[in-house]
Amino acid sequence: MIIVEEVQNETQKKKFLEFPAQLYQRDKNYIRPRNQDIEEIFDPEKNKSFQEGECTRFLFKNKENETVGKVAVFISGLYEQKQPTGGIGFFDCINDQRTADFIFDHCKMWLQKRGMEAMDGPINFGERDKFWGLLTEGFEEPLFGMNYNFPYYKELFENYGFRMYFEQLCFSRPIFADVSRIFTLMHTKHSRNPAISARPMKKNDLPKFAKDFTEIYNQAWAAHGEGKQLEEAKVLKMFKTMKPIINEHISWFVYENEKPIAMWMNLPDVNQWFKYLNGRFGIVEKLKFLWIKQFTKNEKMVGLVFGVVPEWQKKGIDGYMIWEGTQHLRKHTDFKTTELQWIGDFNPKMIKIAESLDTTVTRKLATYRYLFDRNKEFERHPIL
Repeated sequence: MIIVEEVQNETQKKKFLEFPAQLYQRDKNYIRPRNQDIEEIFDPEKNKSFQEGECTRFLFKNKENETVGKVAVFISGLYEQKQPTGGIGFFDCINDQRTADFIFDHCKMWLQKRGMEAMDGPINFGERDKFWGLLTEGFEEPLFGMNYNFPYYKELFENYGFRMYFEQLCFSRPIFADVSRIFTLMHTKHSRNPAISARPMKKNDLPKFAKDFTEIYNQAWAAHGEGKQLEEAKVLKMFKTMKPIINEHISWFVYENEKPIAMWMNLPDVNQWFKYLNGRFGIVEKLKFLWIKQFTKNEKMVGLVFGVVPEWQKKGIDGYMIWEGTQHLRKHTDFKTTELQWIGDFNPKMIKIAESLDTTVTRKLATYRYLFDRNKEFERHPIL
């Protein structure tokens, strides 16, 4: 017998946050997300998805009143698919197929009552940049905002009938690995051009870099795949939010006579600091965070975005920028690895760019889909 509880009161919210920590307590690679990063997703005042959607969380208990699973199930007007499709996320479960099936059945019925014809998971009730996908390869410490799960979760999903809608590839490279000879040649070539210069991002000049970032991004990516036009004001707000963790040696911009033409944005992986805080971030934890950040080496940085304006693409300016930045950060930081956020297998152009940066695939995640009509033909995510 499994008892279902809708998460409504503070005790249930706490259990929703605490259950994964109990489940993974012997897993040395698990890093507990900050409570506030989870709770903000389920706060209608902070998550715009509630404006055109609905979300409910559930706990699942056995007859001994022990928590054996949890999940969030939701629909969002912002999640446009071929058929009406809902989502499930923040799924955790003991290693028991019957329990998992019960949870999936519960989500299916909840979504069917609201007119959905399929469910995707595990996904986020919001943007794809956080808590998206099921880890299937590379069971190492997760990056900030990245899902982590036991290997048996793959069987729980696939045995129920979920099929892979798209695969998410994560790329990485050691900072001190050999750099492609093409990069060094391009660096030598462009270094001879007095109009070309490279400089790292500085905290005391965020408005300028926000403007330059917006200009490069909107030219390089807005018309590419699922890219969206960015607004300078929102980029500046984002930069100011990131200011406490910006490392001035690892994000680089390239200019032609002061015109921004390329950028390579990185941040320290804050999970390397947050992993000591057990999900909390109150006053005491914030002070502890500052101490940890000051005295604990962070050897992992995360590549957020890379872009070159169209007129400078395929001219080697990326090699110039990467080698210029790499030489600098090798001298001035403790970073040993750089990891890129995931790229969907439906985006071969982006994958090709990642591969051109001398990276290798180090972990994979999967976005699964379950069609309620089992006779309907299953289609994977269309190639961009």
